[in-house]
Amino acid sequence: MAARTKYNTKQREVLLGYLKTVPGEHITAADACRYFREQGTSIGQSTVYRQLESLVDEGIINKYIIDGNTPACFEYTGEDSHADAEVCFHCKCEKCGKLIHLHCDELETIQEHLLRHHQFRLNPMRTVFYGCCEECISREET
Repeated sequence: MAARTKYNTKQREVLLGYLKTVPGEHITAADACRYFREQGTSIGQSTVYRQLESLVDEGIINKYIIDGNTPACFEYTGEDSHADAEVCFHCKCEKCGKLIHLHCDELETIQEHLLRHHQFRLNPMRTVFYGCCEECISREET
């Protein structure tokens, strides 16, 4: 499949500027739209979605689809690095819905074990562990 042609539009530059302020964080298209509204920046919702998908295709951001009920989220990885370079897993709190970005050597070991011993390649970008986050556990204990 041919890569999409990159156009350096004002909207693209504005979106990239925003993404660079939140490296390593998960954002949704709605988060970006809300940010632009709060800043008084005129950029349409469809433009945000289209530009995010284009940036995914270019390897500048990662896209994570957690489940059918949660909007896709995006993470800025940089214009000089390829988006597939780091393994990332996710934890989702079943109480508050918080999504936790997880880099863990132990989970990478499990991933390697699954491939080596069970001939199963785990997709970390689609792997989600469900449970209860630290804040919700603390609230339960009080």
